[in-house]
Amino acid sequence: MSTTTHSTGIGVQQVAGRIGAEISGVDLREELDDTTVAEIWKAVLTHRVVFFRGQQLSHAEHIAFGRRFGDLTRRPGKKHGVAPEGFPEILTVDPKADVERYGKNFEEHFRRKWVSALAGWHSDLTQAVNPPNASILRAERTPAFGGDTQWTNTVAAYEGLSRPLRDLVDSLQAEHAFFNAVHLRYSDERDRAILKGYCENPEVAVHPVVRVHPETGEKALFVSPGSTTRIVGFSEVESRHVLDLLFQHLTSAEYTARFRWEPGSIAFWDNRSTCHFAPTDFAHLDVDRVMHRVTVLGEPAVGPDGFTSELVAGEPMQAW
Repeated sequence: MSTTTHSTGIGVQQVAGRIGAEISGVDLREELDDTTVAEIWKAVLTHRVVFFRGQQLSHAEHIAFGRRFGDLTRRPGKKHGVAPEGFPEILTVDPKADVERYGKNFEEHFRRKWVSALAGWHSDLTQAVNPPNASILRAERTPAFGGDTQWTNTVAAYEGLSRPLRDLVDSLQAEHAFFNAVHLRYSDERDRAILKGYCENPEVAVHPVVRVHPETGEKALFVSPGSTTRIVGFSEVESRHVLDLLFQHLTSAEYTARFRWEPGSIAFWDNRSTCHFAPTDFAHLDVDRVMHRVTVLGEPAVGPDGFTSELVAGEPMQAW
């Protein structure tokens, strides 16, 4: 592992072979100068996801830190999920809070309906025509064991494809929507409620299968098991075979890093060059895991052939 210390005093230590670094020597509660902000952003672009330890941020400080990297965004209205009172920019990830909103065992109900063990892998909110550029997730309470999150480097995954396959996917577009990798049944009352909601108010976008990173010029796979429904213009059988190949490839261990959370930990990732996998190993335990996330407003993706993301249903994400 390599460690770099910058003139600002921050240290950047790589944590895995192709993705991830831990940043030290900075207190995110302080008002950061432009040089330090630039160094942090450079580390995000280079390592795809960076981690901080021991950062006891308030909700307001979390929002202020996020705004140093662009306008913040969120899903509209109740679709946003749980937010702390007075801080609508934040999404709180708390299974116990979700019980009040969605009912008991909501997450476990749908996890048992996954059509693949990879179904949890996703990039944030790619159902929008302009998904977030970045996400910043802060841990408030964490279990003593379990609850790790994984990320994968989708630039490295693209570069790991054979040349003929890269040439093929460079010219493809794919549709993204919610509940893609979950088998919802009409015979299940809970499933019908979800189906009804998304039929009445769908959120669907078409993105290039490969997006050109607007800041680095790198090419990244821009599909994920959790959100990508089909390749446009392919039959369902053709689409499923190609997507399954890409999903298995981009989640290969060689492209990934795994993070062990502690209270005060922060993960900051580039949503344009990563996918991540939320933990599934603690739902059966009577433990608290409370996280808070802000997301940085993004722009439509552009493919190698110039294709730009198109809105099918719903609204573009807006600044908050």
